[in-house]
Amino acid sequence: MRPVIIGFDGSPASERAVREVGALLAPHPAVVAVVWEAGRAYEAATTPALEAPSVAIELQSSFDADEGLYAAAQRMAERGAGLAQQAGLSATGVAVADETAVADTLIRLAGEHDAQAIVVGAHGHRGITKLLLGSTSRDVVARSSCPVIVVRDPT
Repeated sequence: MRPVIIGFDGSPASERAVREVGALLAPHPAVVAVVWEAGRAYEAATTPALEAPSVAIELQSSFDADEGLYAAAQRMAERGAGLAQQAGLSATGVAVADETAVADTLIRLAGEHDAQAIVVGAHGHRGITKLLLGSTSRDVVARSSCPVIVVRDPT
C-alpha cells in the first residue's frame, strides 16, 4: 500500500487532520512530516538589523542551534506519528529540512514516497479569509499531482 504524507506542525488543525485521516484510512501507512527551516539560526546571526551594531558570529553556536531545531522538529514528528498510530495508521515521523516553501517540500516528499495522497490541516482564519485556504494548503492543492486531503480546524 502506498503511504499518505501528513504535514504536521503541532497545531490543532494538524492534530485534527491526523485524527480524521486515521478515521478514513486506517490501517493505511503514513509518513508524518514536520518541515523545519535549516540554517535559520545562522541567517538570524548574519542578517544585520536596521541600525544595529555588528555582531561577531560564532558558527558553532549557529550549528548547535540548528541541531536543536532539528531535534525539536524530530520530537514533534514523533508526536505526530504517535497520534497517527493512535488513530489506527501505520505511521513514522520525519523531520525534513525546508529548502523551499513547505508546500513544495510536502509535494517533493509525496513524489519520493510514491504517496497516494497528501494530508494537511488548514488553520482557521477570521473574516473573509475564513473562506480561503491557508497558503500552504492552498499551494499543495494547486501544485500536487496526487490527491490532497485538507482538514480545516473549525475554531
